[in-house]
Amino acid sequence: MAISGFFGRLKSGLSRSAARLTDGITATFTKRKLDDEALAELEEQLIAADLGVDVANRVIRDFRSTRFGKEVTDQEVKETLAAEIAKVLAPVAKPLILDRAKKPYVILMTGVNGAGKTTTIGKLAAQYRAAGLVPVLAAGDTFRAAAVEQLQVWGTRAGAEVVTAPPNSDAASLAHDALARAQKIGADVLLIDTAGRLHNKTALMEELQKIIRVIRKLDPTAPHAVLLTLDATTGQNAITQVGIFKDMVDLSGLIVTKLDGSARGGIVVALAEQFGLPIHAVGTGEQMADLQDFDPAEFARALVGE
Repeated sequence: MAISGFFGRLKSGLSRSAARLTDGITATFTKRKLDDEALAELEEQLIAADLGVDVANRVIRDFRSTRFGKEVTDQEVKETLAAEIAKVLAPVAKPLILDRAKKPYVILMTGVNGAGKTTTIGKLAAQYRAAGLVPVLAAGDTFRAAAVEQLQVWGTRAGAEVVTAPPNSDAASLAHDALARAQKIGADVLLIDTAGRLHNKTALMEELQKIIRVIRKLDPTAPHAVLLTLDATTGQNAITQVGIFKDMVDLSGLIVTKLDGSARGGIVVALAEQFGLPIHAVGTGEQMADLQDFDPAEFARALVGE
């Protein structure tokens, strides 16, 4: 599907985030002089929009040094803000590129339950299949029958084999078997689903670390990517989730989902500023085409309603 179509869905999905951010800007700046009061109001609006304190402070410093005492319009503020947001996001916007020398390329997908891990795996598998690659999926969330069934549905859609195990099986053993199967059939990429039960962080950490230890018996370089799927609707809670999973495993990148239903899209900017982890893709819906590489300029424009 054309990027323009995706951008339309992104803009539509972020419309609530944009309204949350820009309604206050419009109310504050109707050809008004940029004084201390206006800057204080703007800073509050930026923080309330989940952009984070550091980004808000930098925007305010830039406005103070370049426009203080001058008349500005809400449109000028939005354009300047979009440029600043794009500047923050540009260094972390990195497509997920498979190293074809590593076969299969092993992707370990992490994230809390409900964040969209399984759906994201299915979308990635469909993209790899469309590119002529052979993906294999591993249903590693063995304690949730619904997750296994959902992955099987996506596997059928994507034309990808799904390796499963009996309910409540050891996730690490399943991952080992899936990697062995992927190696045997010459698959190009293995995507491993995992549990996301944060109510018991110690058990989840041990499970993820065990998966990594076990698959390294077959491939010492695996996993080649450890991704965290984040639900954009959680807002500031996403910061906490990244911190927790970074403590558990060596995260290599992020995928942000559910931007089609979020009024908290500014959290992506705060994540980029605080962690600097690559943002590989963003999701705006349930269809296979609703996962695209992260474009910082498009995102910034959509976020401010441009």
